[in-house]
Amino acid sequence: MRIRSLGVIDDAVVELSPGFTAVTGETGAGKTMVVTSLGLLLGGRADPALVRIGARSAVVEGRIGVGPGTPAAIRAEEAGAELDDGALLISRTVSAEGRSRAHVGGRSVPVGLLGELADELVAVHGQTDQQGLLRPARQRQALDRYAGDAVAVPLTGYTAAHRRLRAVTAELDELITRARERSQEADLLRFGLDEIAAVEPQPGEDAELAAEAERLGHAEALASAATAAHTALAGNPEDPEGVDGTTLVAGAHRALEAVRGHDQELAVLSDRLGEIGILMADVAGELAGYADNLDADPLRLAVVEERRAALNHLTRKYGEDITAVLAWSERSAARLAELDGDDDRIGELTAERDALRAELGELAQTLTDARTDSAKRFADAVTAELAELAMPHARVTVEIRQTEVPEDADGIEVGGRTVAYGPAGADEVELLLAPHPGAPPRPIAKGASGGELSRVMLAVEVVFAGSDPVPTYLFDEVDAGVGGKAAVEVGRRLARLAKSAQVVVVTHLPQVAAFADRQLLVAKTNDGSVTRSGVTVLEGEERVRELSRMLAGQEDSETARAHAEELLETARTGR
Repeated sequence: MRIRSLGVIDDAVVELSPGFTAVTGETGAGKTMVVTSLGLLLGGRADPALVRIGARSAVVEGRIGVGPGTPAAIRAEEAGAELDDGALLISRTVSAEGRSRAHVGGRSVPVGLLGELADELVAVHGQTDQQGLLRPARQRQALDRYAGDAVAVPLTGYTAAHRRLRAVTAELDELITRARERSQEADLLRFGLDEIAAVEPQPGEDAELAAEAERLGHAEALASAATAAHTALAGNPEDPEGVDGTTLVAGAHRALEAVRGHDQELAVLSDRLGEIGILMADVAGELAGYADNLDADPLRLAVVEERRAALNHLTRKYGEDITAVLAWSERSAARLAELDGDDDRIGELTAERDALRAELGELAQTLTDARTDSAKRFADAVTAELAELAMPHARVTVEIRQTEVPEDADGIEVGGRTVAYGPAGADEVELLLAPHPGAPPRPIAKGASGGELSRVMLAVEVVFAGSDPVPTYLFDEVDAGVGGKAAVEVGRRLARLAKSAQVVVVTHLPQVAAFADRQLLVAKTNDGSVTRSGVTVLEGEERVRELSRMLAGQEDSETARAHAEELLETARTGR
């Protein structure tokens, strides 16, 4: 890896060899930044606070070996990445503003892809993981991970059924809880629909009736105007001497017709007068018909106004006009049908809920059986690892239990009992430790000292390494609280694990570092203005000096140097 502008590290290259690499250094020198850098390459959260003060961005680049045809190589190539001589080149940039970019094999990729690749390439274990494993939920996850497909397959079906049960239960509760509200809504809709049905409005009827009412209300004035206009156009039969418009236009037309052959312009005007005469005669005829047909019946006006009042009652409550009222009616009829069908829906959901609970009970029993079978093997494997870590008399067991609930409570039936359940089944899983013969098994959080707890957690991680192998393991100070002979055994066990995988350990224990194939020193210098960190490979005398510092805090102490050399010799011969 190359690390630039990350925390206290200005620009450093970290070369991780095959086998066992130990990363050491003074507190605050930047060992944690090595772990953080790898975390960023694996898709970890980008925190702008990690960017070195004064820098615009932090950059971590890594070259990770992958085998051809492996899941990681296939997934990277699907994303458009190219392998470089059997290795993936990965980079991650974090800006001081918080923006993050990722590149794999020369191709810009979503950060999420790094997380997918990480699952196949590197397993990171640190003190945070140890604290997490103290929680029963994490212990169940650990057992499930160890069990593999025996638990994973039924758990997939269980999770899907549980998710559906939650959705069904939520909908059912909502329907039952809101039954009164829905009943009131249905009554209101039904009342409105009945009101509209009783009136039977027709599309556009309100506009047509408004026009008819306007006409009926002014019938006398309309008839008088039509009669006067007709008289002006066609004359009054009772006044033969009267002059009317039609007669005048006809006379003008005859005068022009007599001379139209002598001037084309007058011929055109004559034709226009002829058209006007015809139009006036037509209008006069229509005015006569209008006056004869005009209905001035007050009874009809009363009927129209009564109908308009009924329509106005609807538009005040259900829409701005009859078209809107009819649209409301259509929507409300559909909603009422939905509400009226809720009782049937409640019955369907209740039946589905009961069926899902029965299915969950069967799947939960399958999960319990698989976990019980795996728990014995898991506990035996961890116990065997503890014997390798200077706890030869310790015994780890895995307790699997369920919590019974009343039959009328929200539970499922497993093994003839009604028990509580969750998204991962009905089992509560807890690791128990008996540190020595005669001691009762107790939860590991209560039954182990700090040093014992670290060794138990390391044993769990090593067991995982055997059941869920990846090419690289990173342990971040998992040896905290361990010392003396136990620390030597931790180093020896990590060295054995490194025979089948690459192991990187950030440690403060010289007993652990002595077993490493390569030791990296993270050393911080101060030039008075900018703190820089360098990462160097320790060999020969330099490694003895660093181990002496770790042992006694003094690089040049003869006693410490002799002890350091002894540790290195023990590590070389005692793996």
